[in-house]
Amino acid sequence: MKRVVSTLVLAIFLIVPVIGVFASGTGEESTGEIMLTFPTFWVGQDSKSGPIASLIEQFNNENAGEIRVVLEPNPDTDGYRDKINAQLASGRAPDIFVFNPDPTTFQYYESDLLLDLTDELAGSWGDDFVRSYIDESTINGQTKTVPFEVGITPIWYNMDILSAAGVSDVPASWDDFEAMAAAVKASGKVPGSQMTGGSNAWTSMLWYSHIMGSLGGPDVWDRPLTDPLYVEGAEYLLQLYSDGNTTRDAVGGDAGVSGGHFMAGNTASFINGPWYIGRIRGDAPQVHAVTKLAAAPQIGDYSGHQIGFLLSNLAAGNTDDPRRRAAVVKFLQFLTEPENVKMISEQAGSLFAIKYELSGEADPLQQEFVRVASESTFAIGHFQSQYPIEVVREFGQALGAMALGEATPEEFVEMLIEANE
Repeated sequence: MKRVVSTLVLAIFLIVPVIGVFASGTGEESTGEIMLTFPTFWVGQDSKSGPIASLIEQFNNENAGEIRVVLEPNPDTDGYRDKINAQLASGRAPDIFVFNPDPTTFQYYESDLLLDLTDELAGSWGDDFVRSYIDESTINGQTKTVPFEVGITPIWYNMDILSAAGVSDVPASWDDFEAMAAAVKASGKVPGSQMTGGSNAWTSMLWYSHIMGSLGGPDVWDRPLTDPLYVEGAEYLLQLYSDGNTTRDAVGGDAGVSGGHFMAGNTASFINGPWYIGRIRGDAPQVHAVTKLAAAPQIGDYSGHQIGFLLSNLAAGNTDDPRRRAAVVKFLQFLTEPENVKMISEQAGSLFAIKYELSGEADPLQQEFVRVASESTFAIGHFQSQYPIEVVREFGQALGAMALGEATPEEFVEMLIEANE
């Protein structure tokens, strides 16, 4: 069930949903306005909500009387993805939706649920994309989803907290990290934000992925879960939950808990992707101004790597109505136009699979992301991208048990193995 994620570093260089009406797949709409529903979690506090809504309004105005895209908001990311997976499993697909590129959802390429966009992306439209992302979105010669948002997830450090603790720079090694953690705790702050909740224990899952990359290198995910390296990685992950190294509400906490503590200036380190720039810039400008990004501290034989991956693809429900198909393709092409993507990127801080250049006024933290990407020695996918959803969900449960002393690192990995069987 594993799906190997190719290196994304060179691609980064180039860049210097509630369910409603479903695509019927039958019949033709010969006249009248075509309505396309677009369930998405890019609403509410998501940093892309404003620019996405603005682009939909622009598209609807330009195509008045012919095509109308109706955004259906679902601000709960986990809930959205669970609902989309459930709908796909029942044999239905929304008109347009955000596709989570992982082993569970990529299996729907084998069905007729998704609109096949292979021919369109093989033409001039595909020239707007970084080719490696289209390749990653192509299975058995079919490109049934459009690569859109991509991410790297370096370690974020609050340099004011580090400075107040007498730490002059970000940790380069695990020994440095432990020394930083001790100094930060002595100053009255907490070393790091962690979480076991949500559908994937997101920030802690990313830490584990960084740890595994340092231990096993670019090909670490080629190793089966029975490899001893997974237990060794769990031992280091457990240290992030021990001796006051994270907040008391990390066990059971979700992404709001993990990110909230960093934005409040309670924790010295955090981990997330560029899509979080808009959120921290708007809600915690003082923390935004003193945040520095870095590769994870070296543990094993490897260092300087990043976690890089396809984050969100765009997909559409299959249809044999030529007008509806043309309308869907027109909207997807509009949303992925380089100038429109640039606008979303600069307003939200997100990075995309489309070729574009940031302006000189780009957010300093976004420029930090470009810097750490360019300095990266290699990139690997995160744990979630490698295993089925059953294993990903078990990760948080197993981590919670380990953090509470109810499971050893060996038992943590054994729980993952059992979920993968």
